[in-house]
Amino acid sequence: MAIYGRAGSTLVDELNRLANGGSSYPAKSAYLDEQGAASKWAGLTTPMAVQGALNYKYGTTDPKLYKAVTGICNALAGTTGLDAVTALRQVAS
Repeated sequence: MAIYGRAGSTLVDELNRLANGGSSYPAKSAYLDEQGAASKWAGLTTPMAVQGALNYKYGTTDPKLYKAVTGICNALAGTTGLDAVTALRQVAS
């Protein structure tokens, strides 16, 4: 399994990497908060809560069907049982 993120990264680090195209982390001065980075990665023009943005990225638009953050990060990564950050480190873009 490929690892695209870096060891020790945080959720905000990985969301910013993914919002930046997935291959590199933006400069810290250009970082967005978790909500902003998740929304940008999901292609939203209006910021949405992290859980909603990640579910939207996955293709789930009904809030009644939303997975929790850890679950949706694993779904996006095609993994199971990982914490959210570890799962996102395995997402290329």
